[in-house]
Amino acid sequence: DVLREKLAPHAAEPWMAATSLEVMEQSIQGCQRCALGATRNKLVFGSGNPKAKVLVIGEAPGADEDEQGFPFVGRAGQLLTKMLEAVQFDRTKDVYIANILKSRPPNNRDPKPEEVEQCEVYLWKQILLLEPKLILCLGRVAGTNLLKINETLGKMRGGVVHQFYGIPTLVTYHPAALLRNPDWKH
Repeated sequence: DVLREKLAPHAAEPWMAATSLEVMEQSIQGCQRCALGATRNKLVFGSGNPKAKVLVIGEAPGADEDEQGFPFVGRAGQLLTKMLEAVQFDRTKDVYIANILKSRPPNNRDPKPEEVEQCEVYLWKQILLLEPKLILCLGRVAGTNLLKINETLGKMRGGVVHQFYGIPTLVTYHPAALLRNPDWKH
């Protein structure tokens, strides 16, 4: 499997031996792979049902997430919860939510390429452990970084089904963008 091959250079790292999300999360709590490790309050690993068939991916923790240690807990997260409920999904039972980065970039800036490079291996391992049937990327940053494509959000979304190593992947608006542009919600 190609994703396992991409992770092979990290085989000796303790987190790679994890056979559950809980063990993996514990093994990376002190991560200092990039400079963001020194500035974060809490590592934001992910949350939801480890047996869920849908993986929702955002770009990086914001201030509320950095404070609480969980993804999508601020205003955008509250909107995400409502959006999931609108399609009869419970965020604690029907999805697992993670981010491209596990630490908050200062002032919510976009992740730097070197930060993504250091952190994406954790997301790849999470994907192997989760075995999702569908990935939903929230926003351009999540979509371009996961799929390794340089496209506008408009070209990535709108019913286009991408593939992430054989897993159907959709890209849509980030809930924060919908808070700024309520007309996009429909």
